[in-house]
Amino acid sequence: MVSESKNNCILVLLVISVISIVIALVLSVVNNIDVTSPPGEKFGMVFDAGSSHTSLFIYKWPTDKENNTGVVSQAHVCDAKGPGISSYAADPPAAGRSLVACLEEAMSIIPPERQKEAPAYLGATAGMRLLSLENPDVSKRILEEVAKIIRSYPINFRGARIISGQEEGAYGWITINYLLESFMKYSFSGRWVHPAATNIYGALDLGGASTQISFIPKAPIQDEQEKSDFRLYGFPYSIYTHSFLCYGQNQALKQMLVRAAAGQDLAKPVSVPCYPKGYTMSVPLQSLYNSPCTAADSPGSAGSAQFSIVGTGESSKCRTLIKSIFNFSACSGKTSCSFNGVYQPPITGNFYAFSAFFYTFDFLNLTSGQSLSTVTNVISTYCARDWSEIQASYPNQKEDRLRDYCTNGNYILSLLLDAYRFNADNWNSISFMKQAADTDIGWTLGYMLNLTNMIPSESVVTMKAQSYNLWLSSIVFLALCVVLGLVMLYVYCR
Repeated sequence: MVSESKNNCILVLLVISVISIVIALVLSVVNNIDVTSPPGEKFGMVFDAGSSHTSLFIYKWPTDKENNTGVVSQAHVCDAKGPGISSYAADPPAAGRSLVACLEEAMSIIPPERQKEAPAYLGATAGMRLLSLENPDVSKRILEEVAKIIRSYPINFRGARIISGQEEGAYGWITINYLLESFMKYSFSGRWVHPAATNIYGALDLGGASTQISFIPKAPIQDEQEKSDFRLYGFPYSIYTHSFLCYGQNQALKQMLVRAAAGQDLAKPVSVPCYPKGYTMSVPLQSLYNSPCTAADSPGSAGSAQFSIVGTGESSKCRTLIKSIFNFSACSGKTSCSFNGVYQPPITGNFYAFSAFFYTFDFLNLTSGQSLSTVTNVISTYCARDWSEIQASYPNQKEDRLRDYCTNGNYILSLLLDAYRFNADNWNSISFMKQAADTDIGWTLGYMLNLTNMIPSESVVTMKAQSYNLWLSSIVFLALCVVLGLVMLYVYCR
């Protein structure tokens, strides 16, 4: 009888223990939630040292989301006063001083406790590429000076360097597709999924000294030098990307003026169809040839000679003049070629056009998906307007910008249609945009994401864990059940 009672006690204890464990496990499995860290944000900084100006981009992301996608956002943009750092060749320390105001703004935005861990980079683009061709020692000195200033602030500075044109194009492509969640997308089922390949966008970037095109072609890329390979979230990407140095809009304008003046009697005013009708100015001859992009066309020592130009506002003639700065004959006999003999596979897919593409078309109100014929007519109409009328219509705009919109509009048309080979059928595959997901489009975000390894090469694994409060409740419940079971067992056995 005693043995039977002991067996019954043991049986009851086992039943109570099993029930308690099962209930606790059910609670922990059914009520799992995403792991969260204490609230807070991290920050990163990238200086875009372009040919015409320098901008500081400050990014932020939740402390618990570093390896997910679509979580990095733009916290602030600061445009440094003055020209690009390549313009300080005669006074390199001034290049460093030009960054101080933006660094002070950054210190007021990033919390003090986050500053020392904030990664900071400076990437110099085509303006510094050109300077490094002209004078590598001065280029190096400028980078040293800007680095010295940035290091004087309590941030995690990781270097200042000149990035290649191919990097600039590839990082712009990464930025666009990261912001649009083309690599990974969070689904309604609560998982990260890989969108269809058709959602990958191409990138068109236009700066002051260079322009970049990047996209995934349908066929394999034939020229390895024009290919960039990435593995992002477990999926491989091979993109075609090429950067054309000397074909940013400022250098293209300089080349246009060289062509306009070639063979002309400079003692008389030179007609320039790319400037609005009635515009006049005097141009130092030497200013046309003070760049590696035009130095080969220099007639020799120009000294202080000047010549006069007068705008005629003839859009069709302007387009013809601009086409002359491209060497299309070098592509003769090649089926996959843009200009200057450069390999380019056929255009495919949708594109985002940003930087100067957007700013020029935004001024002309051409960023709403207008047809190619409408775009052409608007540019032609602007060019034909009298210069005095244009000035009266836009009193708050800088004169040089008003003058150059005719040139830049026609240059964009020639670059996209004649060089990159877009046409009326696929013109509306291009979206002229400044931002995506409230963040400026450009190479800087992709640069930071790549260098901080915030886009993993393998797929994202979503971890699940129990919240602290639920976990504590489960433990307390389990303990109470066990204690209750022991008390019941004691009473029963007595």
